[in-house]
Amino acid sequence: MAPRKNKKPEWIVEKERAKRGDAAESLWLFGIHAVRDALENPKREKLRLMVTKNAADRLGDAIANSGIEPEVVDPRNFKPPIDAQSVHQGAVLEVKPLNWGSVSELCAPHDEAPLLVLLDRVSDPHNVGAILRSAEVFGARAVIAPHRHSAPETGALAKTASGALERQPYMRVPNLAKSMNALREMGYFIIGLDGEADMTLTQATADLPNVPLALALGSEGPGLRELTKKTCHRVAKIPFAGEFGSLNVSNAAAVSLYAASSWKQGFSA
Repeated sequence: MAPRKNKKPEWIVEKERAKRGDAAESLWLFGIHAVRDALENPKREKLRLMVTKNAADRLGDAIANSGIEPEVVDPRNFKPPIDAQSVHQGAVLEVKPLNWGSVSELCAPHDEAPLLVLLDRVSDPHNVGAILRSAEVFGARAVIAPHRHSAPETGALAKTASGALERQPYMRVPNLAKSMNALREMGYFIIGLDGEADMTLTQATADLPNVPLALALGSEGPGLRELTKKTCHRVAKIPFAGEFGSLNVSNAAAVSLYAASSWKQGFSA
């Protein structure tokens, strides 16, 4: 039998298979706040809702408006397919991951000067959830992280984000450095956060016009990878009062976002 012509290379087949798998994935959100915000999010594809009677009463309006039919389960038999240690408060919701579109579409500055957060290998879902909350508070356009070695959407991340996951774009990209270069071409000025930098974040923005700004933060310990650091325009630090200072990455993100938003507000004062 003659061999088939135009057979796809194996790596392309694997890539397409992985893409189909990603599209089919679902996750379970848990906790009253996370479930309510997901139910109220028209962009979130909802698959299955399990609640106790008490949780159903607390989520009454959100359930009614979502159009999903809840499975009301006796608390004694409430055994959702999540970690047994999760604090679910009698409410779990199976959903599809959110699709925020592409970086080029969402982050295009147009006539604005947006603020972005770039996360380099921040894999703890609790840290990412807390960063999403801060990003929403300080008006960041998006939080961007690589597919590999970063926290995916999970119930734990959603619960820590306390609803921000439904409103604050969290985009995972194949290659962070390539996305950073694309952002540079869009006009973004990228500042990497590094505790050993020579200048502070305030000094790094002092001479800048009101440009689109992206803050890059690395994982605790290793920090920013060398390529990520080289792709930044400048590297800066958060000053500390003593001889030594160290912040959890989510706290560093909150401080940096506050400083960046204050800097931006200076142009409209």
